[in-house]
Amino acid sequence: MSASKVESGGEARAEGLPEGWAWATLGDVAEVRLGRQRSPKHAHGDQMRSYIRAANVDWNGLRLEDVKQMNFTDEEAEVYRLRAGDIVLNEASGSAGEVGKPALWNGEIEECCFQNTLLRVRLGGGEPRYFHRYLWYLAASGEFVNATRGVGIHHLGAAKLQSWPVPVPPVEEQHRIATVLDTRLARLDAVEITLRTALDHIDRAWAEVLDAVASSSMPGVNTSAPTERRVDAIAEVRGGIQKQARRRPADNPYPFLRVANVGRGALELTDVHEVELFEGEIDRYRIEDGDLLVVEGNGSPDQIGRAATWRGEIKDCVHQNHLIRVRPGPDVIPAYLEFVWNSPMIARRLQQVSVSTSGLYTLSTRKLKDLRILVATCEDQAALVTAARAAQSRLDRARIGATSARGHLATLRRTLLAEAFSGRLVPQNPADEPAEELLKRIRVEREAAEAERKAVRKIARTSRKSAATAAPPPPTKTDDTALADGEQTALPLEFSS
Repeated sequence: MSASKVESGGEARAEGLPEGWAWATLGDVAEVRLGRQRSPKHAHGDQMRSYIRAANVDWNGLRLEDVKQMNFTDEEAEVYRLRAGDIVLNEASGSAGEVGKPALWNGEIEECCFQNTLLRVRLGGGEPRYFHRYLWYLAASGEFVNATRGVGIHHLGAAKLQSWPVPVPPVEEQHRIATVLDTRLARLDAVEITLRTALDHIDRAWAEVLDAVASSSMPGVNTSAPTERRVDAIAEVRGGIQKQARRRPADNPYPFLRVANVGRGALELTDVHEVELFEGEIDRYRIEDGDLLVVEGNGSPDQIGRAATWRGEIKDCVHQNHLIRVRPGPDVIPAYLEFVWNSPMIARRLQQVSVSTSGLYTLSTRKLKDLRILVATCEDQAALVTAARAAQSRLDRARIGATSARGHLATLRRTLLAEAFSGRLVPQNPADEPAEELLKRIRVEREAAEAERKAVRKIARTSRKSAATAAPPPPTKTDDTALADGEQTALPLEFSS
């Protein structure tokens, strides 16, 4: 439910909820606060304290392996200290879907504070586990996505979160819901771990298949020993087109592949850009069926050199200079070259040769030409490709099954949470104190606390005012005789003769 649907008034707020429940905003039940901004002046000091940030909050809970420190005075720590039962949410992220991702703080680190990439929700009453699950449900369902603002970095904001509607059951029912959710979600989490482990095993099995092809050691395939060859001896290596202002598509546009279009062993062609070509360039740069497209540079070293084979999917297509075209000669079957190239064995070699003196990871046509790989005979290549494709088909079926099961699991989790927050997960108990009583108690306690703060501030202002208007002490006398108002002192004069 979006924040715009909040209504005031007891009957309207309770609409659609079981007896004893009430709609409220998060600000009605909790204090929402943004964390303290990190700055160089806080990097050192004599009151260094641990703090958590967005990187420490995961969909599956807190990740506290890497917790930073900065200086918080005692007064600042009073404001930004976390305590058991607080809920922390990602306030900002480069991905809108990650904004609002919450975790429950249980006092894992003593005297720990939080940074302004997080929002803290501190309840005035109720069961923290219930509200944590509800906020997780909102974030996982994408409810916060449209509420974010910003370009590049998406922000949720304390005011927006504070105004968000929440269904509030009686406190006793909150406890019952949280207990049932903990049990059932733990079971789903266990299945999720099993499925993730299965997918990891599938990925490792495929990596072993690729290495077996690259080393001609595929089980069940009899091959002769491969020979080590330089890439430029078995293929033509060529760079691509540099994107420039003059290349903006106008009179002679052509499809143009980028790094984003090339995965490891697969092409992603849903978003293909265009580039302007000039006379004769299409014949020079056209990608042909069987060409291997290799990623030249990437911020992640394990993605350097990933490659996929072009199968003529788009007519008259070219590629940018951050992709290198490797066109196999008659001694290499294209499918074999792709399997070998994407094997962990060759990936490690590519990482080694891609390191530059500046620490960046980039390849070049020269480095690829000099690269040495094992090459089997064409007959053995065909046998290895056939065996690898059979293994790939089996692994793909297993991967599809595990991925589908994870999708069903996600649906089950959303359904379970939807049942919980609509009052259908556990039975209602007429003897439970209605939620309106909890909301009323929180309001009274807040008003009392605010009145106390106002009284303290008033006393402080009165004290400062009294100190400022106190009569100054009398001036120090320079003569025993007091002067009358307006009387001028006669000064003795001396004249010299």
